[in-house]
Amino acid sequence: MKLHHTLALGLPMLSSWAVGAELAVKFEIPQLNVAEYHRPYVAMWLESAGKPAVTNLAVLYDVKKKENGGAKWVKDLRTFWRKSGRDMTLPMDGVSGATRATGEQKMSFGPALNQIDKLPAGDYQLVIEAAREAGGRELVRVPFKLPLSGKQTHTARGQEELGAVTLQINP
Repeated sequence: MKLHHTLALGLPMLSSWAVGAELAVKFEIPQLNVAEYHRPYVAMWLESAGKPAVTNLAVLYDVKKKENGGAKWVKDLRTFWRKSGRDMTLPMDGVSGATRATGEQKMSFGPALNQIDKLPAGDYQLVIEAAREAGGRELVRVPFKLPLSGKQTHTARGQEELGAVTLQINP
């Protein structure tokens, strides 16, 4: 009987500790009609308006290149590189991943990676940057506010290297 009460009293504390906001990002990599097409490198991070990156979510680059050779081109993600990339050692577990093909891409980030529950109230943005060898570079910002008052969906749109970007936050 004591064990039953201990579980009943402990579960609410455990669940409030274990539950956190989930982020889901959908982004489009458009098919470009160019002679030499390379998949773009993409970086995603959260930041407070005008401040350095709060947390890095993803860095998608050619992770299979011999001796981590793809990492040297991450510098082409210029904004990401200046804000936090140059301080990273790539590949970074849980953050680094392979480049993505054209079309709609989906990525989900649990509370352990996105750290949104630890951020103070204020204005934030998801930033997604894409750069392509022999191509262009583009940065899209998706603003949102904290604290969360329920499920939120925010969208923005790129014009060349990125298409539609959707951020969904589930508290």
